[in-house]
Amino acid sequence: MNYRAMFASAAIACLIASPAFAKSDKAFLTDAMKGDNSEVALGKLAAQKGESEGVKAFGNTLATDHAKAKDEVAAVATSMKVMVTDHVTPEASKELKKLDKLSGAAFDKEFAAYMVKDHKKDIAEFKEKAAEGNHEVSMLAEKTLPTLEHHLEMAQSLAGM
Repeated sequence: MNYRAMFASAAIACLIASPAFAKSDKAFLTDAMKGDNSEVALGKLAAQKGESEGVKAFGNTLATDHAKAKDEVAAVATSMKVMVTDHVTPEASKELKKLDKLSGAAFDKEFAAYMVKDHKKDIAEFKEKAAEGNHEVSMLAEKTLPTLEHHLEMAQSLAGM
């Protein structure tokens, strides 16, 4: 048995498998922009339709913070020749339609629950990217984490968690 060939095959398999676990920087940036666009849209909707002042204030915070984050992501994306997008995520599009049909306490409850779930997912992805090292995209992810964590705390408070 040729051990060098086995080792080389195993090494190549690991290299090929790695991208399946870690998003490329370009895919991360595109997804981050879509996420920011989604949070801005959802935040604006909450600021308009929210019943409680807490939901309205959180909506405004989301819209403001994620518009700023989008600008930062777009700057990095442009420098890496990644097309800037104004699209929202498919999940957010579905949630926007769902929320548009709700009002009052039902709107507030659904909005808060979605924000908890969404920010938990985002934080996990940003932590993974931040842990990849000391390059522009990982540093952007690291810089964004405290804001996402603060948004999660706000959402959990509104959801009564």
